[in-house]
Amino acid sequence: MRLIELQEALRREPFQPIRLHLTNGLTFDIRHQEFAALTRTSVFVGQSSGDDEIPDRMIQCDLLHVVALEPINGQSVPKK
Repeated sequence: MRLIELQEALRREPFQPIRLHLTNGLTFDIRHQEFAALTRTSVFVGQSSGDDEIPDRMIQCDLLHVVALEPINGQSVPKK
């Protein structure tokens, strides 16, 4: 996945929750913009182990392994 594609999805207003699909079949949901952080080569996704949705750990995903973005509500992610 190109960095710019993920940046656009995270900066979209109003924010639309997204699901990241990785090459190994894992998926990670980003329900709030502030629960994701980008570097040039990775995205860090905040994951919660409780019902409050406040992250208690960060998962690092290499952008090379992100193969798709999907809106959590099932609509397609608009391209600019």
